[in-house]
Amino acid sequence: MSEVRTLKVALLGCGNVGAQVARILIDDAEDLAARTGARLELGGIAVRNLDTERDVELPRELFTTDAETLVKDADLVIELMGGIEPARTLIVTAMQNGASVVTGNKALLAQDGPTLYEEADKAHVQLSYEAAVAGAIPIIRPIRDSLSGDRITRVLGIVNGTTNFILDQMDSTGAQFADALAEAQRLGYAEADPTADVEGHDAAAKAAILASLSFHTRFALENVYCEGITAVSASDIAAAKEAGFVIKLLAIAEKVQGSAAGNGGEGVSVRVHPTLLPREHPLAAVHGAFNAVFVEAENAGELMFYGQGAGGTPTASAVLGDLVSAARRVVLGGPGRTETTTGHVPPLPIDASSTSYYIGLDVADQPGVLARIAHIFAEHGVSIEILRQTIHRDAQSNVESAELRIITHRASEAALAATVEAVKGLDVINSVTSVLRVEGV
Repeated sequence: MSEVRTLKVALLGCGNVGAQVARILIDDAEDLAARTGARLELGGIAVRNLDTERDVELPRELFTTDAETLVKDADLVIELMGGIEPARTLIVTAMQNGASVVTGNKALLAQDGPTLYEEADKAHVQLSYEAAVAGAIPIIRPIRDSLSGDRITRVLGIVNGTTNFILDQMDSTGAQFADALAEAQRLGYAEADPTADVEGHDAAAKAAILASLSFHTRFALENVYCEGITAVSASDIAAAKEAGFVIKLLAIAEKVQGSAAGNGGEGVSVRVHPTLLPREHPLAAVHGAFNAVFVEAENAGELMFYGQGAGGTPTASAVLGDLVSAARRVVLGGPGRTETTTGHVPPLPIDASSTSYYIGLDVADQPGVLARIAHIFAEHGVSIEILRQTIHRDAQSNVESAELRIITHRASEAALAATVEAVKGLDVINSVTSVLRVEGV
């Protein structure tokens, strides 16, 4: 009977996810060996501070601060440090020394993915990153492999659990944004500095990755229009609810064809922003800190992938899935699987996309106001689908004003933006209280 091969695994980073990955590698060693055909030996864990307390008890002798030596001696490297450097240098070093790499570093992939793919191709190793988008949800491999014979036309995703929890709290309890954020921080869903989440930067990095896979073209973070949720108010949530909508932070990547794409060709719009969805849309039912990705393809139709989008154990599941796949490739031989770019579909500015708008207006309560607003919309080729009016009286001045809530029919982003700017110029408009996009109608 032949001796079972041993593959040495280097782990970079031991936060919530890294600690769970290390635990699984140790506790489930026999099962993993049976699945891969080789023993996966955890050769070491590179950390910044050897004395940091960790949630999982792990052998102290595994820890080291010498990450470079660790990756040079490994067959497989798991990068869970986050950030750009030293993660990028260590990943490149690992691949140049013949190691396949598993990473969950969405920021690095969105910023410098092409460099890493090229290094992996040159070294004939595998670069895997299922954990970079939507935690435990299998979405990278289904798009890259299962749908590789189809043509994806659109991807909509709730890919940030923190913002989904905040918006869900605002919707279900009527809480203000600040209170919902404080609750997310108390429960550990939001960091002390939540900027990357609430300003949409985390979702934008994931959108770039999803767009690159879905449309076989390299999209970088700079190609993603990004707008966060900090301006979403409790009154926006309440008005959306009254109209039968829910507000979600969506990552959207969609193919745009015809004149909107320029020269009658096609392009891809990639954007992240708060979005009104009809409550009957599948993504509207995603609550708490869960994630979901909704895919539309020419032949497969509509597909939805749902599950826990963050957390140590769920994300570790995605990491281990990639690790087993990479280990099997090492055992059986063959080229590494990294990128699936086959052409170039140009990224488009958000002005080229087509959507609907929800517009909140505070206006003077006097005859002819609605007619003047409707005329502006008609001039810009935008039609109104829903209009609701509420009258308010200021207790001090005793002056009445009207609050208008308008939802438009679908039109180009450029036409809608121009309409809002024109409406702002009317002397009967006290303020434009909110402008949000609408999908799924």
